[in-house]
Amino acid sequence: MSLPAYLPILFLLVLSTLFAVASIWVSSKLGPRKWTVAKLQPYESGIVPEEGVAENERFPVKFYLVAMLFIIFDIETVFLYPWAVAYEELALFGLIEMGVFVGLLVAVYVYVWKRGGLEWAE
Repeated sequence: MSLPAYLPILFLLVLSTLFAVASIWVSSKLGPRKWTVAKLQPYESGIVPEEGVAENERFPVKFYLVAMLFIIFDIETVFLYPWAVAYEELALFGLIEMGVFVGLLVAVYVYVWKRGGLEWAE
């Protein structure tokens, strides 16, 4: 393969990188930097934010654990889609492989559940 075959991909990579960098630069120059009444209003949670309080507060470790578990179990659905698309080509072998994959995920889920990893409160 020669360079002209990859030229459109290289052009797209350079263009998308320039767009991302330019967007971040423009937003840093044009974005507001002061607390406003709108920023101090509650958003979704209903808790009124207080200036200077968030720096001293720490999230519990359980929050991060649940967040990581959510990401792991959310990403596993990404692997189910290509398998479903190629199901007829993979036949019985693909079915067995996906059964092993889902079985491992269920085993991990049960392990985390039994260990209390999904509990928010102590």
